[in-house]
Amino acid sequence: MKRGDRGPRQPGGGRQIAGPRGQDRGAAFAQRHRFANRPKRASQQRQKRPGPPSKPAEASAPKPAEPIQAPATGVQTTKVTPDEAGMRVDRFLEARFPGLAFSHIQRVIRKGELRVNGRRVEPKDRLAAGQAVRIPPLRLEAPKPRGEEGGEAEKTRAFLRSITLHEDADVLVLNKPMGLAVQGGSGTVRHLDGMLEVLRDPKGQRPRLVHRLDKDTAGCLLVAKTRFAASALAKNFRSREARKIYWALVVGVPKPRQGRISTFLAKEELESDSRMRIAHHGEEGASHAVTYYAVVETAAQKLAWLSLKPVTGRTHQLRAHCAHIGHPIVGDPKYFAKENWELPGGLQNRLHLLARRIVVPHPRGGTIDVSAPLPPHMVQSWNLLGFDAARYDPIEAAPEE
Repeated sequence: MKRGDRGPRQPGGGRQIAGPRGQDRGAAFAQRHRFANRPKRASQQRQKRPGPPSKPAEASAPKPAEPIQAPATGVQTTKVTPDEAGMRVDRFLEARFPGLAFSHIQRVIRKGELRVNGRRVEPKDRLAAGQAVRIPPLRLEAPKPRGEEGGEAEKTRAFLRSITLHEDADVLVLNKPMGLAVQGGSGTVRHLDGMLEVLRDPKGQRPRLVHRLDKDTAGCLLVAKTRFAASALAKNFRSREARKIYWALVVGVPKPRQGRISTFLAKEELESDSRMRIAHHGEEGASHAVTYYAVVETAAQKLAWLSLKPVTGRTHQLRAHCAHIGHPIVGDPKYFAKENWELPGGLQNRLHLLARRIVVPHPRGGTIDVSAPLPPHMVQSWNLLGFDAARYDPIEAAPEE
Protein backbone atom coordinates (compact mmCIF):
# COMPACT_ATOMS: atom_id res chain seq x y z
CA MET A 1 0.00 0.00 0.00
CA LYS A 2 1.22 3.39 -0.88
CA ARG A 3 2.03 5.91 1.80
CA GLY A 4 -0.68 8.27 0.58
CA ASP A 5 -3.42 5.63 0.93
CA ARG A 6 -3.17 5.84 4.73
CA GLY A 7 -4.27 9.45 4.81
CA PRO A 8 -2.35 12.69 5.00
CA ARG A 9 0.17 13.10 7.81
CA GLN A 10 -0.76 15.72 10.46
CA PRO A 11 1.58 18.34 11.75
CA GLY A 12 3.84 16.79 14.36
CA GLY A 13 3.91 13.37 12.70
CA GLY A 14 0.44 12.00 13.57
CA ARG A 15 -2.00 10.61 10.97
CA GLN A 16 -5.56 11.68 10.31
CA ILE A 17 -8.12 8.91 10.89
CA ALA A 18 -10.58 8.39 8.11
CA GLY A 19 -14.20 9.05 8.87
CA PRO A 20 -17.13 11.25 7.94
CA ARG A 21 -16.45 14.93 7.73
CA GLY A 22 -17.01 16.76 10.99
CA GLN A 23 -16.60 13.64 13.16
CA ASP A 24 -16.05 14.61 16.79
CA ARG A 25 -12.48 14.22 17.91
CA GLY A 26 -13.65 12.66 21.13
CA ALA A 27 -15.51 9.92 19.27
CA ALA A 28 -12.45 9.28 17.17
CA PHE A 29 -10.39 8.99 20.33
CA ALA A 30 -12.86 6.43 21.68
CA GLN A 31 -12.57 4.39 18.49
CA ARG A 32 -8.81 4.21 18.91
CA HIS A 33 -9.14 3.22 22.57
CA ARG A 34 -11.93 0.66 22.53
CA PHE A 35 -11.27 -0.41 26.11
CA ALA A 36 -12.80 2.91 27.22
CA ASN A 37 -16.22 1.81 25.93
CA ARG A 38 -15.88 -1.83 26.91
CA PRO A 39 -19.00 -2.98 28.88
CA LYS A 40 -18.55 -3.33 32.63
CA ARG A 41 -18.83 -6.55 34.54
CA ALA A 42 -22.16 -7.50 36.06
CA SER A 43 -20.85 -7.04 39.60
CA GLN A 44 -19.77 -3.48 38.81
CA GLN A 45 -23.17 -2.72 37.25
CA ARG A 46 -24.98 -3.95 40.35
CA GLN A 47 -22.96 -1.58 42.53
CA LYS A 48 -24.16 1.43 40.60
CA ARG A 49 -27.87 0.90 40.15
CA PRO A 50 -29.78 3.93 38.96
CA GLY A 51 -31.35 5.95 41.78
CA PRO A 52 -33.13 9.26 42.25
CA PRO A 53 -31.28 12.25 40.90
CA SER A 54 -28.96 13.79 43.47
CA LYS A 55 -29.70 17.24 44.80
CA PRO A 56 -27.39 20.11 44.05
CA ALA A 57 -24.55 20.45 46.56
CA GLU A 58 -25.83 23.75 47.87
CA ALA A 59 -29.28 22.30 48.61
CA SER A 60 -28.11 19.24 50.52
CA ALA A 61 -28.76 19.22 54.27
CA PRO A 62 -25.70 19.94 56.45
CA LYS A 63 -24.31 17.17 58.56
CA PRO A 64 -25.54 17.24 62.17
CA ALA A 65 -23.03 18.67 64.60
CA GLU A 66 -21.17 16.30 66.86
CA PRO A 67 -22.68 16.26 70.39
CA ILE A 68 -20.73 18.42 72.82
CA GLN A 69 -19.29 16.34 75.61
CA ALA A 70 -19.32 17.73 79.13
CA PRO A 71 -15.74 18.44 80.21
CA ALA A 72 -14.49 16.74 83.35
CA THR A 73 -11.73 17.51 85.86
CA GLY A 74 -9.36 15.28 87.79
CA VAL A 75 -8.67 15.07 91.52
CA GLN A 76 -7.05 18.26 92.77
CA THR A 77 -6.12 19.91 96.06
CA THR A 78 -6.29 23.67 96.44
CA LYS A 79 -5.83 26.24 99.19
CA VAL A 80 -8.51 28.66 100.38
CA THR A 81 -7.39 32.21 99.63
CA PRO A 82 -7.91 35.12 102.09
CA ASP A 83 -10.55 36.50 99.72
CA GLU A 84 -12.48 33.22 99.99
CA ALA A 85 -12.34 33.03 103.79
CA GLY A 86 -15.81 32.75 105.31
CA MET A 87 -17.41 31.32 102.16
CA ARG A 88 -19.74 28.33 102.42
CA VAL A 89 -18.30 25.15 100.98
CA ASP A 90 -20.94 24.91 98.25
CA ARG A 91 -20.42 28.58 97.30
CA PHE A 92 -16.66 27.99 97.14
CA LEU A 93 -17.14 25.20 94.59
CA GLU A 94 -19.66 27.26 92.64
CA ALA A 95 -17.22 30.18 92.42
CA ARG A 96 -14.26 28.02 91.43
CA PHE A 97 -16.21 25.99 88.83
CA PRO A 98 -18.90 28.16 87.19
CA GLY A 99 -20.02 25.32 84.88
CA LEU A 100 -20.82 22.98 87.77
CA ALA A 101 -24.47 22.10 88.38
CA PHE A 102 -25.77 22.89 91.87
CA SER A 103 -27.14 19.36 92.28
CA HIS A 104 -23.69 17.96 91.47
CA ILE A 105 -22.10 20.25 94.07
CA GLN A 106 -24.48 19.01 96.76
CA ARG A 107 -23.92 15.38 95.78
CA VAL A 108 -20.11 15.38 95.98
CA ILE A 109 -20.22 17.16 99.37
CA ARG A 110 -22.93 14.92 100.79
CA LYS A 111 -21.07 11.75 99.75
CA GLY A 112 -17.87 12.96 101.40
CA GLU A 113 -15.93 13.09 98.14
CA LEU A 114 -14.86 16.65 98.93
CA ARG A 115 -12.61 17.01 101.97
CA VAL A 116 -11.35 20.03 103.90
CA ASN A 117 -8.07 19.35 105.72
CA GLY A 118 -8.84 15.67 105.26
CA ARG A 119 -12.29 15.81 106.88
CA ARG A 120 -15.86 15.57 105.62
CA VAL A 121 -17.88 18.80 105.62
CA GLU A 122 -21.43 20.02 105.12
CA PRO A 123 -22.46 22.38 102.28
CA LYS A 124 -23.18 25.17 104.79
CA ASP A 125 -19.82 24.91 106.60
CA ARG A 126 -17.56 27.97 106.32
CA LEU A 127 -14.01 27.89 105.01
CA ALA A 128 -10.94 29.56 106.54
CA ALA A 129 -7.95 30.98 104.70
CA GLY A 130 -5.18 28.45 104.14
CA GLN A 131 -7.34 25.33 104.48
CA ALA A 132 -6.61 22.52 102.00
CA VAL A 133 -9.62 21.49 99.94
CA ARG A 134 -9.49 18.14 98.14
CA ILE A 135 -11.77 18.36 95.12
CA PRO A 136 -12.87 15.09 93.46
CA PRO A 137 -13.33 14.67 89.69
CA LEU A 138 -16.13 17.01 88.61
CA ARG A 139 -18.47 16.85 85.65
CA LEU A 140 -18.90 20.35 84.26
CA GLU A 141 -21.90 21.35 82.20
CA ALA A 142 -21.22 21.32 78.47
CA PRO A 143 -21.47 24.71 76.76
CA LYS A 144 -24.49 25.19 74.54
CA PRO A 145 -24.11 25.86 70.81
CA ARG A 146 -23.68 29.57 70.20
CA GLY A 147 -26.81 29.99 68.09
CA GLU A 148 -29.06 28.23 70.59
CA GLU A 149 -27.43 29.90 73.58
CA GLY A 150 -27.85 33.35 72.07
CA GLY A 151 -31.64 33.15 71.73
CA GLU A 152 -32.30 31.47 75.07
CA ALA A 153 -29.79 33.66 76.88
CA GLU A 154 -31.41 36.84 75.59
CA LYS A 155 -34.84 35.65 76.78
CA THR A 156 -33.39 34.91 80.20
CA ARG A 157 -31.72 38.33 80.39
CA ALA A 158 -35.00 40.02 79.47
CA PHE A 159 -36.82 38.07 82.19
CA LEU A 160 -34.23 38.99 84.82
CA ARG A 161 -34.46 42.66 83.81
CA SER A 162 -38.24 42.52 84.19
CA ILE A 163 -37.99 41.38 87.83
CA THR A 164 -35.08 43.61 88.90
CA LEU A 165 -35.86 45.95 91.80
CA HIS A 166 -32.35 47.35 92.30
CA GLU A 167 -29.01 47.02 90.53
CA ASP A 168 -25.55 48.55 90.85
CA ALA A 169 -22.00 47.39 90.13
CA ASP A 170 -21.97 45.00 93.11
CA VAL A 171 -25.54 44.12 94.06
CA LEU A 172 -28.71 42.95 92.40
CA VAL A 173 -32.10 42.68 94.13
CA LEU A 174 -34.69 40.59 92.29
CA ASN A 175 -38.44 40.34 92.83
CA LYS A 176 -38.73 36.56 92.80
CA PRO A 177 -42.08 35.37 91.48
CA MET A 178 -44.09 32.81 93.41
CA GLY A 179 -43.56 29.29 92.09
CA LEU A 180 -40.06 29.86 90.71
CA ALA A 181 -37.37 27.85 92.51
CA VAL A 182 -34.27 29.69 93.70
CA GLN A 183 -31.97 26.69 93.22
CA GLY A 184 -32.04 23.38 91.40
CA GLY A 185 -32.87 20.06 92.95
CA SER A 186 -34.49 16.75 92.16
CA GLY A 187 -36.69 17.32 89.11
CA THR A 188 -36.13 21.11 89.13
CA VAL A 189 -34.77 22.34 85.81
CA ARG A 190 -35.75 26.01 85.75
CA HIS A 191 -34.41 28.04 88.67
CA LEU A 192 -32.97 31.50 89.34
CA ASP A 193 -29.51 30.26 90.25
CA GLY A 194 -29.17 28.70 86.80
CA MET A 195 -30.48 31.82 85.09
CA LEU A 196 -27.74 33.95 86.67
CA GLU A 197 -25.25 32.25 84.36
CA VAL A 198 -26.26 34.63 81.54
CA LEU A 199 -25.11 37.59 83.66
CA ARG A 200 -21.49 36.46 83.85
CA ASP A 201 -19.23 39.50 83.34
CA PRO A 202 -16.28 39.78 80.89
CA LYS A 203 -13.88 38.69 83.66
CA GLY A 204 -15.83 35.48 84.14
CA GLN A 205 -17.40 36.43 87.49
CA ARG A 206 -20.86 35.00 87.93
CA PRO A 207 -23.54 36.55 90.20
CA ARG A 208 -24.08 34.57 93.41
CA LEU A 209 -27.11 34.12 95.63
CA VAL A 210 -26.63 35.63 99.08
CA HIS A 211 -29.67 33.99 100.70
CA ARG A 212 -32.65 31.85 99.66
CA LEU A 213 -36.42 31.95 99.51
CA ASP A 214 -38.85 29.04 99.39
CA LYS A 215 -40.17 28.22 95.92
CA ASP A 216 -43.67 29.51 96.76
CA THR A 217 -42.48 32.64 98.59
CA ALA A 218 -42.37 35.81 96.47
CA GLY A 219 -40.34 38.96 96.99
CA CYS A 220 -36.87 40.40 97.58
CA LEU A 221 -33.94 38.15 96.74
CA LEU A 222 -30.43 39.54 97.21
CA VAL A 223 -27.73 38.63 94.66
CA ALA A 224 -24.03 39.56 94.74
CA LYS A 225 -22.55 40.41 91.34
CA THR A 226 -18.90 40.22 92.47
CA ARG A 227 -16.88 37.98 94.76
CA PHE A 228 -16.09 41.01 96.91
CA ALA A 229 -19.78 41.78 97.38
CA ALA A 230 -20.62 38.12 98.07
CA SER A 231 -18.06 37.95 100.88
CA ALA A 232 -19.17 41.25 102.44
CA LEU A 233 -22.90 40.47 102.27
CA ALA A 234 -22.41 36.97 103.65
CA LYS A 235 -20.67 38.49 106.70
CA ASN A 236 -23.60 40.89 107.15
CA PHE A 237 -26.04 37.99 107.21
CA ARG A 238 -23.93 35.99 109.64
CA SER A 239 -23.63 38.96 112.00
CA ARG A 240 -27.39 39.62 111.62
CA GLU A 241 -26.85 43.10 110.25
CA ALA A 242 -29.25 42.29 107.41
CA ARG A 243 -32.88 43.07 108.25
CA LYS A 244 -35.68 41.22 106.44
CA ILE A 245 -39.40 41.93 106.73
CA TYR A 246 -42.10 39.55 105.46
CA TRP A 247 -45.83 39.98 105.02
CA ALA A 248 -48.24 37.09 105.47
CA LEU A 249 -51.98 36.43 105.59
CA VAL A 250 -52.79 34.04 108.42
CA VAL A 251 -55.88 32.33 109.83
CA GLY A 252 -57.31 34.06 112.93
CA VAL A 253 -55.77 36.91 114.92
CA PRO A 254 -52.75 36.22 117.15
CA LYS A 255 -52.87 37.33 120.79
CA PRO A 256 -51.05 39.39 121.79
CA ARG A 257 -51.08 41.41 118.60
CA GLN A 258 -47.30 41.81 118.80
CA GLY A 259 -44.93 39.17 120.08
CA ARG A 260 -41.82 37.03 119.86
CA ILE A 261 -41.69 33.38 118.82
CA SER A 262 -38.68 31.40 120.01
CA THR A 263 -38.35 27.66 119.36
CA PHE A 264 -35.94 25.01 118.18
CA LEU A 265 -36.53 23.57 114.72
CA ALA A 266 -35.40 20.23 113.32
CA LYS A 267 -35.88 18.63 109.91
CA GLU A 268 -38.43 15.83 109.71
CA GLU A 269 -38.24 13.39 106.80
CA LEU A 270 -41.59 12.15 105.55
CA GLU A 271 -42.37 9.47 102.97
CA SER A 272 -42.60 11.82 100.01
CA ASP A 273 -41.38 15.12 101.43
CA SER A 274 -39.68 16.84 104.35
CA ARG A 275 -40.67 19.63 106.71
CA MET A 276 -39.49 21.40 109.84
CA ARG A 277 -40.90 20.43 113.23
CA ILE A 278 -40.69 21.99 116.67
CA ALA A 279 -37.81 20.36 118.56
CA HIS A 280 -36.31 20.46 122.06
CA HIS A 281 -33.17 22.22 123.15
CA GLY A 282 -30.18 19.91 122.79
CA GLU A 283 -31.94 17.59 120.37
CA GLU A 284 -29.71 16.36 117.55
CA GLY A 285 -30.10 18.48 114.44
CA ALA A 286 -32.17 21.16 116.22
CA SER A 287 -31.44 24.86 115.61
CA HIS A 288 -32.68 27.87 117.56
CA ALA A 289 -35.11 30.08 115.62
CA VAL A 290 -36.46 33.51 116.63
CA THR A 291 -39.21 35.53 114.90
CA TYR A 292 -40.93 38.81 115.83
CA TYR A 293 -44.46 39.40 114.55
CA ALA A 294 -47.02 42.24 114.55
CA VAL A 295 -50.64 42.37 113.41
CA VAL A 296 -51.13 45.10 110.81
CA GLU A 297 -54.84 44.65 109.98
CA THR A 298 -57.61 42.10 110.50
CA ALA A 299 -60.68 40.94 108.59
CA ALA A 300 -63.65 40.16 110.86
CA GLN A 301 -61.34 38.32 113.29
CA LYS A 302 -61.12 35.54 110.67
CA LEU A 303 -57.92 36.58 108.96
CA ALA A 304 -54.97 38.74 109.89
CA TRP A 305 -52.26 40.53 107.95
CA LEU A 306 -49.02 39.87 109.80
CA SER A 307 -45.68 41.60 109.44
CA LEU A 308 -42.83 39.24 110.36
CA LYS A 309 -39.19 39.91 111.19
CA PRO A 310 -37.02 36.77 111.38
CA VAL A 311 -33.90 37.17 113.53
CA THR A 312 -32.52 33.80 112.43
CA GLY A 313 -32.81 32.31 108.96
CA ARG A 314 -33.87 28.68 109.36
CA THR A 315 -35.55 26.66 106.64
CA HIS A 316 -39.32 27.30 106.60
CA GLN A 317 -38.92 29.28 109.82
CA LEU A 318 -41.82 31.70 109.35
CA ARG A 319 -44.18 29.04 108.05
CA ALA A 320 -43.41 26.67 110.94
CA HIS A 321 -43.61 29.45 113.53
CA CYS A 322 -46.99 30.73 112.34
CA ALA A 323 -48.38 27.19 112.44
CA HIS A 324 -46.83 26.68 115.89
CA ILE A 325 -48.79 29.59 117.43
CA GLY A 326 -52.02 28.32 115.84
CA HIS A 327 -52.21 30.80 112.97
CA PRO A 328 -50.92 29.06 109.82
CA ILE A 329 -50.32 31.02 106.63
CA VAL A 330 -53.16 30.86 104.11
CA GLY A 331 -52.37 28.54 101.19
CA ASP A 332 -49.44 26.79 102.89
CA PRO A 333 -49.43 23.17 101.63
CA LYS A 334 -46.96 21.95 104.27
CA TYR A 335 -47.96 23.57 107.55
CA PHE A 336 -51.67 24.37 107.24
CA ALA A 337 -53.48 21.95 109.57
CA LYS A 338 -56.77 23.70 110.44
CA GLU A 339 -59.59 21.17 110.18
CA ASN A 340 -62.90 22.12 108.55
CA TRP A 341 -61.53 25.50 107.58
CA GLU A 342 -62.82 26.87 104.28
CA LEU A 343 -60.97 29.37 102.13
CA PRO A 344 -63.02 32.58 101.85
CA GLY A 345 -64.52 33.14 98.41
CA GLY A 346 -62.29 35.03 96.00
CA LEU A 347 -59.01 34.11 97.73
CA GLN A 348 -56.63 31.87 95.86
CA ASN A 349 -55.29 28.76 97.55
CA ARG A 350 -51.66 29.85 97.20
CA LEU A 351 -49.02 30.62 99.80
CA HIS A 352 -49.66 34.15 101.06
CA LEU A 353 -46.09 34.98 102.08
CA LEU A 354 -44.02 37.86 100.69
CA ALA A 355 -40.40 38.83 101.35
CA ARG A 356 -41.54 42.43 101.54
CA ARG A 357 -38.37 44.35 102.36
CA ILE A 358 -34.63 43.89 102.78
CA VAL A 359 -32.27 46.37 104.46
CA VAL A 360 -28.55 45.58 104.50
CA PRO A 361 -25.28 47.56 104.52
CA HIS A 362 -23.87 48.03 101.03
CA PRO A 363 -20.41 46.42 100.54
CA ARG A 364 -18.92 49.79 99.53
CA GLY A 365 -20.76 51.99 102.02
CA GLY A 366 -24.29 53.20 102.54
CA THR A 367 -27.38 51.01 102.81
CA ILE A 368 -29.43 48.86 100.46
CA ASP A 369 -33.12 49.31 101.28
CA VAL A 370 -35.50 47.68 98.79
CA SER A 371 -39.19 46.74 98.97
CA ALA A 372 -41.14 44.34 96.74
CA PRO A 373 -44.77 44.80 95.69
CA LEU A 374 -47.46 42.28 96.54
CA PRO A 375 -47.63 39.38 94.06
CA PRO A 376 -50.85 39.15 91.98
CA HIS A 377 -52.64 36.59 94.19
CA MET A 378 -51.94 38.67 97.33
CA VAL A 379 -53.05 41.88 95.57
CA GLN A 380 -56.36 40.15 94.89
CA SER A 381 -56.70 39.09 98.55
CA TRP A 382 -55.76 42.55 99.90
CA ASN A 383 -58.38 44.16 97.65
CA LEU A 384 -61.10 41.69 98.66
CA LEU A 385 -60.33 42.15 102.38
CA GLY A 386 -59.98 45.94 102.16
CA PHE A 387 -56.35 46.02 103.33
CA ASP A 388 -54.26 49.08 102.48
CA ALA A 389 -50.73 48.07 101.47
CA ALA A 390 -49.51 51.62 102.24
CA ARG A 391 -50.49 51.36 105.88
CA TYR A 392 -47.84 51.85 108.61
CA ASP A 393 -45.98 48.65 109.43
CA PRO A 394 -45.66 48.23 113.23
CA ILE A 395 -42.85 45.66 112.90
CA GLU A 396 -40.48 48.59 112.36
CA ALA A 397 -40.31 49.00 116.14
CA ALA A 398 -39.45 45.34 116.78
CA PRO A 399 -35.97 44.52 118.16
CA GLU A 400 -33.22 43.30 115.86
CA GLU A 401 -32.32 40.28 118.00
